[in-house]
Amino acid sequence: MSTPTTHSASPETAKAQLGALIDEALARDAAEDSAVRLEVPIEPINAIAWLQAQGPQSRGYWRNRNTNFELAGIGSADMITAEADADYDAIFRHLQSHIAKVHPDLRYFGGMRFSTRRTTSEPWKVFGAYRFILPRFEILNRGDQSYLACNLVFHEDLDRASLNTELQAELSTMTFPEAAANTALPECTGRTDAPDNVSWESLIAAALREIESGHFQKAVLARETRMTFNAPLDPAPMLARLIDATHDCYLYCFQPKPGAAFLGASPERLFKRRGRHIETEALAGTRARGETQDEDARLSEALLASDKDRREHGIVLDTVKALMEERCHAVHTDDKTSLLKLARSQHLYARLEGLLAEDESNATLLRDLHPTPAVGGQPRDAAVQWLDDQEPFDRGWYAGPVGWVSADAAEFAVGIRSGLIADNTLSLYSGAGIVEGSVAKDEWAEVENKMSNLLHPLQESK
Repeated sequence: MSTPTTHSASPETAKAQLGALIDEALARDAAEDSAVRLEVPIEPINAIAWLQAQGPQSRGYWRNRNTNFELAGIGSADMITAEADADYDAIFRHLQSHIAKVHPDLRYFGGMRFSTRRTTSEPWKVFGAYRFILPRFEILNRGDQSYLACNLVFHEDLDRASLNTELQAELSTMTFPEAAANTALPECTGRTDAPDNVSWESLIAAALREIESGHFQKAVLARETRMTFNAPLDPAPMLARLIDATHDCYLYCFQPKPGAAFLGASPERLFKRRGRHIETEALAGTRARGETQDEDARLSEALLASDKDRREHGIVLDTVKALMEERCHAVHTDDKTSLLKLARSQHLYARLEGLLAEDESNATLLRDLHPTPAVGGQPRDAAVQWLDDQEPFDRGWYAGPVGWVSADAAEFAVGIRSGLIADNTLSLYSGAGIVEGSVAKDEWAEVENKMSNLLHPLQESK
């Protein structure tokens, strides 16, 4: 539901308009267990500055890779979460029961663990095996238009008068700054790596023995770099620093409570679906970017010519293509592998798209595609089981699916190039694909380069 206004209102006018819509919606009869979305056009809003201004509460942020869709949300109108195994069918049955035939902009945002086989460590427990939120209030920037929105969910025990009072009070104190108040970060006081360099070499050697024995073709070993700071961390200033340094990436943040947030800048799409049309991709193989145009070209040529990286990318491409062909009437794949060039790294890349069979669901797609060989390995079950047993830390949501679901569409990125905030610590995660011919020191350097996509903008002076 939206106002008939055809122009973008000032923040104070938009707040008044949205408040009136909330009054009206809560006064009407509504079916139990149904959702309503209310939105009004508003003048262009800095979504991250708005998010920071609302203070440390339940907050979320999503910007797509094309940067033409951005959403910042606070609070929770509805949430689906569980500590146990991720039942994809149950998740999407709940989501679809609320979003069917509702406003097309109503979206649940969230993610899930990379693997539920492993015991959840303390910093990850608040996130659950999966967690999807319908924000209470949102700023939505789509193309050149901005909206202020409120989502409502009606249920049997809802006290409408109390909820209205609460929502109107939140609206009245809501501020809309033009820029983030402060993007300075606390002082970093220490760093540890798990595994460290010596243990990394041992793990690479163990992985290569498994590959030689035929246990798996590829395993993606990851590292956790944990940094401690002299004060608690706020994800909003970190997002403000990352937004200009992460072109061609999904930028995301999920903050279930103060002092706990998962954020990142992922270059990798798991899948995007609208109706029956689906897009996905194969992304693997890495080189740094060059300091000069000539050096960058040499690095690009070396990546394209690398037998090891070509084999690593080929495993991902062949696996994803086979899965697509099982689920789609027709599949189109790029004629040749190209390069995805990011600010500080570049990757081998191929795009796939297809037309899904009519009975294919988001749950099926997630079950099929996650984790791809780009973040797990091949064969998947053998590689992931080995990683669960061998990696010295809990991945949590790192490399898991993160994204959104609406009535007729869904988009999920792979939660890589990411970090976990736990009060005054920041754990950064990144991995490297291990195949026959991998060299430990080269894979360590690759992970360092990938982490620099997050670490470099955070360490720059502002």
